[in-house]
Formats: sequence, structure tokens, C-alpha cells
Amino acid sequence: MSNISSVSEFFLLAFADTRELQLLHFALFLGIYLAALLGNGLILSAVACDHHLHTPMYFFLLNLALLDQACISTTVPKAMANALWDTRTISYQGCAAQILFFVFLVGAEYSLLTVMAYDRYVAICKPLHYGSLLGSRACAQMAAAAWGSGFLHAVLHTANTFSLPLCRGNVLDQFFCEIPHILKLSCSDAYLREAALLVISFCLAFACFVFISFSYVQIFRAVLRMPSEQDQYKAFSTCLPHLAVVSLTLSTALVAYLKPPSISSPSLDMVVSFLYSVVPPAVNPLIYSMRNQELKDHALWKLITRCVLDARNSLSASAHDL
Repeated sequence: MSNISSVSEFFLLAFADTRELQLLHFALFLGIYLAALLGNGLILSAVACDHHLHTPMYFFLLNLALLDQACISTTVPKAMANALWDTRTISYQGCAAQILFFVFLVGAEYSLLTVMAYDRYVAICKPLHYGSLLGSRACAQMAAAAWGSGFLHAVLHTANTFSLPLCRGNVLDQFFCEIPHILKLSCSDAYLREAALLVISFCLAFACFVFISFSYVQIFRAVLRMPSEQDQYKAFSTCLPHLAVVSLTLSTALVAYLKPPSISSPSLDMVVSFLYSVVPPAVNPLIYSMRNQELKDHALWKLITRCVLDARNSLSASAHDL
């Protein structure tokens, strides 16, 4: 039996056999990646530069945009490079790093979405206590707890996964390194340790889901009791983007990990993994910018206007110098 030290690289699943389709996949991933960087970058810049958005809700949104930007940067650049250069390989160290960062960022994002549900619950159901419950120190501690829990979760899974002996080759049926596909290469009973960790992770994720669901049941009950339609609209406009992001994240992850094995295939696994690892980071900024009137109508427009004016002034100064 060969152990893990004999594996120096892994072979990822190729997108296509023909060069034309490979370049098409590269262009598709490049477009999505640039859109995700632009969308999340605009949110980061708008929240950081506009003092009107220096509130707990937008502080957590800033953290979400940062996590989304890092998450899509963990998997997509390597996939683009493989498609562009017609390769399939990823080093052992690169695979371990990819799993570590991906699990870390996904876990931190899910924890942060739970914190954001609590933020909306306090803002709508207990508005008089909002300042005391969600002060700057409390927000920083909750954000740090989300990032820290994600990192601890990732370290445990990565260390345990890459301590398993591998004797079933080094071919992964996925376009990026993923724990379930690494486990398929193991022939040791030690995979039960990873199964136990996955069960624990599922229980924690389910607890977060219950908390988010309970929070929104209370939120909707409170909103429907508001006498003013304008107040109801304002409350829904801040809650619906978060609820849409949670639904997108959970639905794609559930399809990826709970689909029946009987319908599993490399092509289907690739499509499903694409949906939960690439689509949410690219779509989340669009969801928030479309549904959040304060962010869309005030901060983003102000930021874009400032950039246009700066560019115009720079061009005028250059033309004057000439």
C-alpha cells in the first residue's frame, strides 16, 4: 500500500477534450471571476468610503464581500490556468492549500450569514436594544468568531484528510480539490475519523440553519404587525437580500452533498460544485445591490460618480500638461 507521501500531485477533471471548448470554459470562468471581483470590490469600496454605511449591517456585508472575493479566488484561477494551458495537474501542497482555504472561507461565510440573521432579528424585533447588543466591539467579536470558527474547522478537516494513506491513484473527479474526492482515494479505515468530523460539521450547520430559520420567523411576524406599509417595505428591503443569499448558499450546497449516489457522475458533480462554489460569490453582490436601495441608490452611485469625476480630472490634467 502506498501512503500519502508518495503522492506529489493530483490530476483534476478536465473541462473538455477539444481545445476550442477549453478556451470557451476559460472565457466563461474569466468573465464570472471578473464580475465577482468587480461586484464585491464595489461593495467593499462603498461600505469603506461612505460613513453613512458604517453600521453593523454593512460591516457584516463588508466581511461577506471579502469572504466571497477570497472564496472564488481559491478555486477559479487554478481552473482557468488549467483550461488555458491545457493541463490537469495540481501539486500536493497546492491541493492541501486549496482545501484549507476553501473550507475555511465557506465555513466562515456560513457562520457570518448566521450572525447577519441575528443582526436583522435585533434590528427589527428589538430595535431599542440594537445599540447595546450590536455595538462596535460586539460586531468585531462576532465577525472574529465567524472567521475563527471557519479557520479551526478548516484546519481540522485538512489535517485529518491529508493524514489518510492513499492507494487508489491520484485522479480527482472534480475541477478543484474537494474533501469527498480525496477520501475516495483512501483505502484506510481512518476515513471514519473524517466521516465523524463531517457529521459534527453537519450538526453545527444544521444548528445554524435552525437559528436562521427561527430568526426569520420572528422577523416576518414583527414586520407583518407594522402598521405602516413604508416601514414594512424598508424592513423587507434589508432582510430579503440576506435571505436570498442564505437560500442560494444552502440550496446549492445541499444539492452538492445530499444528491443520491445513483445519479452521481463526474459531469454532474462538476456542474453542481460549480453552482455552490462559483455562483454564490458572483451573484451575492448583485442580490444586495439590486434589493438594497440605500446601497444601490446612494453609496454605489456616489462611488461611481466619484470615480468618473476623478478619471475626468486626470484626463483634463494630462491634456493641460500636454
